[in-house]
Amino acid sequence: QVQLVESGGGSVQAGGSLTLSCAASVNTYSSYSMGWFRQAPGKEREGVAAIGTDGATLYADSVKGRFTVSRDNAKNTLYLQMNGLKPEDTAMYYCAAARRAWVLLIHSWFSYWGQGTQVTVSS
Repeated sequence: QVQLVESGGGSVQAGGSLTLSCAASVNTYSSYSMGWFRQAPGKEREGVAAIGTDGATLYADSVKGRFTVSRDNAKNTLYLQMNGLKPEDTAMYYCAAARRAWVLLIHSWFSYWGQGTQVTVSS
């Protein structure tokens, strides 16, 4: 069983930055691909970024060049550095884990989910 706990959300103005963290409670963290998803009110959950077990990354077009996903296997922690935030980035952000070497930004590929952390960007 994998438990995921997100932190770092908050309210910022457009153009600002936030860093989200996701702490994983699992002994074999390095064998999991990890991802960030988000869901705005009234919208479907969408993939934001993912990182494989070898550190390869994948981003949604809407965040390329602004967001950076990284992982620290020694700390069992996933990060999402978000720069140049826009009001349309406002959403609940979820961390997810998949027992795969690599993933796509498809939520059904992920077996474990955190409770989410809210990000609100004002104009």
